[in-house]
Amino acid sequence: MKNRNVYPFLAIEGQEEMKLALILNIINPTLSGVLIRGEKGTAKSTAVRALAQILPAIEKIKDCPFQHDPKEKHDVCMECYRVDCRGRVIESLNGRQGSEIIMEGIKVIELPVGATEDRVVGTMDMEQALKKGEKQVEPGILAAAHRGILYVDEVNLLDDHVVDVLLDSAAMGVNTIEREGISFSHPSRFTLVGTMNPEEGELRPQLLDRFGLCVNISGISDPDARVSIMERRTHFDEDPEGFMNLWEEDSKILMEKIRQAKILFPDVTCPRPMLYEIASYCLDVGVDGHRGDIIILKTAKTLAAYEGRTQVESKDIEKAAKLALPHRVRRQPLQDIVADVSSIREKNKATGYSS
Repeated sequence: MKNRNVYPFLAIEGQEEMKLALILNIINPTLSGVLIRGEKGTAKSTAVRALAQILPAIEKIKDCPFQHDPKEKHDVCMECYRVDCRGRVIESLNGRQGSEIIMEGIKVIELPVGATEDRVVGTMDMEQALKKGEKQVEPGILAAAHRGILYVDEVNLLDDHVVDVLLDSAAMGVNTIEREGISFSHPSRFTLVGTMNPEEGELRPQLLDRFGLCVNISGISDPDARVSIMERRTHFDEDPEGFMNLWEEDSKILMEKIRQAKILFPDVTCPRPMLYEIASYCLDVGVDGHRGDIIILKTAKTLAAYEGRTQVESKDIEKAAKLALPHRVRRQPLQDIVADVSSIREKNKATGYSS
């Protein structure tokens, strides 16, 4: 557990779909992130920062700008323009005295709304070029986010081309910097979390589709739950450490459950008849393209691993569809993103509608 005073993830009242979507993306980063749509004050940013606090620390190479895992092969190091770093890493990989290995907590990298493409992707280190005449890459936000969480608040207000870059890296796990005669690629695998208030404008459908999961959240209407939120927040503000201690044991249990799910996930299988069930689900609600089918399959397998199973069941597919399809259902102009995929499916089946 970290020592920073961050509101505990499990202490967040309600918003179960949002918390589940975040956990699933931590277990399986290939889900391509989650978009959280909701009004202000609904614990969106609190949940992201809180989740990072309960995740286990990771091994990394000290001072490495690309957040490398010491146990992985680093092809990027052979091309790295940071000569000192490259030499130390190569020595370390060859079993000699090299870079120092440290344990560090999962980082939450926040992307400013006004971030430029150069700041996100990376660019040339002009100071190095002018002083020493050497071409050296200055890593961007995508390098800092590797193996961590990239949090984009108000993602709908970002320039579309910047969002495209983020989503490409989230899907491919690689970022390529092409500047001034240099073409340089590095790993960029991260959990992408975008939040937005729909009142401030929507994302283009093409960008919406690139987010793996989508969750619509709103303020809690139950009076008892609202009172509980006030009491918990007051307790945390007055005695942060005492409040965090109350949730420490449950947080450790969740952390271990996530760790076990990561180990189990590669062994999870999905019987072929279940694949037809996924295809039927997407056809029934009118989904364009095939990304929805693939994300439902990945999400269902991740759900099974999270529950300690090695085979996907129908309940996994139903739950996965509710997370993967709301923003992919074909809509009329000015129509909002659907909140209940199952009801849309039943309605379309009853009326004989098919995409």
